[in-house]
Amino acid sequence: MHVFNRFVTFVFVVFLASFLGCASTGKQAGTGEYLDDTVITTKVKAAIFSEPSLKSAEINVETFKGVVQLSGFVSSQASIDRAVQVARGVPGVVSVENAMRLK
Repeated sequence: MHVFNRFVTFVFVVFLASFLGCASTGKQAGTGEYLDDTVITTKVKAAIFSEPSLKSAEINVETFKGVVQLSGFVSSQASIDRAVQVARGVPGVVSVENAMRLK
């Protein structure tokens, strides 16, 4: 019985250590958050791509903890405004940071 208790304690410690290893910090996303951010980035890119008034090749999308950053060079302020609006409409987006510039 004593050996069984040690084994259970060992398994619990290993489980706890692996669980804490996937936690996020202020500057680094955890595993789950990283996957969520990847999904959000993909959805934002798809939404921008499907918008006929935007040239998706000119707009870069990055996501960290649900915050989407749009960057790149576009031809008009209307394109900037539309890209931000499209990104805000994607589920899971916490906020949008606009770093796009006019050509």
